[in-house]
Amino acid sequence: MLRQAREYGPALLVPLAWGFVAAAHLGAVADSTLFVAHVVMTVLLAVFAVTGRAEMREGTLRVWWWIVAVGFVVTLLGTVGFRLGDAGAPLQAVALFGWMVLPAAGFVDTARRGADRAWLYYGAAVGSVVGAGVYVFGATMYFLGVDGSLSAVPVVGLGLVGVGQTAAILDAAFGY
Repeated sequence: MLRQAREYGPALLVPLAWGFVAAAHLGAVADSTLFVAHVVMTVLLAVFAVTGRAEMREGTLRVWWWIVAVGFVVTLLGTVGFRLGDAGAPLQAVALFGWMVLPAAGFVDTARRGADRAWLYYGAAVGSVVGAGVYVFGATMYFLGVDGSLSAVPVVGLGLVGVGQTAAILDAAFGY
């Protein structure tokens, strides 16, 4: 049962997480709820890293294990950031951007090693990186006070990241 949770759980958790992040950016999720979500994800990532290590020692699975292990650290930093108030914003940003771009390396590696639908993984990598760039652009314009109509741009960036990563994880979970 644990093996199935490790294989198929990300197919549920990835789109759920990005939807949750987008909802938070739209003001629909409280900081206390985000803190709890970070605690849960930190625990899940630790369990995944520990229980999956034996099966993830070679090839692209090894790359993905490292992404999960580093992702655990960045998620933990984000969790700590919520406890530090405004001073923790940089740690929260590390968690957000870490999860925007860390999977891109795994997607490129998966495609490079000959995945059946390599284009999908390359596309997910591009969506992750471009989405992060769109997010930064929108957030920068917002903080600089440039035209208020750009305030939704960070959510568009999150959408690019979420759609790309979700497509790739669904293929990985159900395509093999």
